[in-house]
Order: sequence, then C-alpha cells, then structure tokens
Amino acid sequence: MPLSEHEQRLLEQIERALLAEDPKFASTVRATDPRHYALRRVVFAVVLLLVGVGLMVFGLVTKFAPAGIPVLGILGFVVMFGAAVLGVQSYRRAGRTELRAVGSDAKPKSRPTRMSLVERLEERWRRRADGGSGER
Repeated sequence: MPLSEHEQRLLEQIERALLAEDPKFASTVRATDPRHYALRRVVFAVVLLLVGVGLMVFGLVTKFAPAGIPVLGILGFVVMFGAAVLGVQSYRRAGRTELRAVGSDAKPKSRPTRMSLVERLEERWRRRADGGSGER
C-alpha cells in the first residue's frame, strides 16, 4: 500500500532530523537499504548496455570477422542482452523490497506466491467439478 502524501512528508521530516542528529547512523541505514543495491545494479546494467551497443557498433563498422563471423558484433549483442536481463531483474527486485528492522538478519514475511496460469485453470476446473463452490 503506497504512503499518503502526509505520510511521505512526515517520513521525509524524520529522515532529515535523523540525518542532522546522527549522520553516521543515517548513512548506515541508507547503505543497508536493498533498494540502494538494486538501484546500483540498474545503473550498472545501463552502463553495461551502452558498452554492449558500442562494442556491437564497433564490431560492425570495423568488419572484424574472422572466418566470416562478426565476433565483436555478436559479443556486443550478448553483453547488451545480459545487461537488459540484469537491469529488469534489479528493477523488479527494487519494487519488491519490504521494510525490516535495521541490522536484523530475519527475512521479511514472504508474500503468498502467485499461482501460475495452469494452476489457476486447474483450480477453476476443480471448483467447477465440485459444483461451483467459490465461483463468482
């Protein structure tokens, strides 16, 4: 559930007060935030994507192709693809972070797992066979 505008303002005030009161603790809290690491991975993925584009273009322009295979172009594409996968996974992971106590090693409560399409269809079929219990 997203925070309301009032709650966001209160949180920002608390952060500013904490930073002013104890900057070392505030930097420790900020450094252990999983979103911080996810954002760093997204930035790394963007840089890696640009390197892949540059490598692919350089390989195609120089036409370096031993045995007729554009090695640098293919390598650039593979780097771009890997960077895109890393970026998407990091972006998704950043959105799924949950609050937890600072310094606690306890994992946050896991959300109920979503059923796959096949599992939902099987569940619907079972409800239908049971006489429609729970049907809309």
